[in-house]
Amino acid sequence: MTQPPISYKRHRFPPEIIAHAVWLYVRFNLSLREVEEMLLERGIDVSYETIRRWTAKFAARIARSLRRRQARPGDIWHLDEVQVKIAGRKFWLWRAVDQHGVVLEEILQRKRDMRAARRLLVKLMKRHGFVPRRIVTDKLASYGAARREVAPGLEHRSHKGLNNRAENSHLPFRKRERTMQGFRSPGGLQRFVSVHSAIRNSFSVPASRRSAIATRYHRLKAFDAWKVAASLA
Repeated sequence: MTQPPISYKRHRFPPEIIAHAVWLYVRFNLSLREVEEMLLERGIDVSYETIRRWTAKFAARIARSLRRRQARPGDIWHLDEVQVKIAGRKFWLWRAVDQHGVVLEEILQRKRDMRAARRLLVKLMKRHGFVPRRIVTDKLASYGAARREVAPGLEHRSHKGLNNRAENSHLPFRKRERTMQGFRSPGGLQRFVSVHSAIRNSFSVPASRRSAIATRYHRLKAFDAWKVAASLA
């Protein structure tokens, strides 16, 4: 089903300014007040609270559009989980990335057990429509138990040193967590990581494209995709 274009009606600022403010906040490790200051330097007087409302209203729809344009992921999936505290309660953010570092799925769960690992695997295969050639995890036994139940024939490599791809994918989230001084609710965290990862996937340069020309070309394509997703083109 085709998503209708984003409507910016009844907003005082032009769509280009609204989309740019949302992009600055989600793409970079900036606070709302820092985005407000950057816009003011360009002569755009808008409050940080307005930027927050723009992000809440438009970022998720833009991220969904970018996710639909994402290329088919690689066939080696790295799975890992990281502990997060929300209002004093402990949660686990389960994340899967492919061999190129593209974030495939993130699920916030209360447990770190087989049922949680199984939910991640099932959601991954349902979203992407295929079983990977291999999964790579740390030594957590829950992954092996979930794999035997969901896809018994799936190759599974379990070793701490092999899973740096997934562990490194937690770093941008940790930086944002510190900037935002934590999250107030599980739902707010789940919504934010979904948006943050979709936009980061689009703009992050793969390791195979690190030459200056390839990097510039990749970023230009990402900007074109952003304009389409934000209904600016």
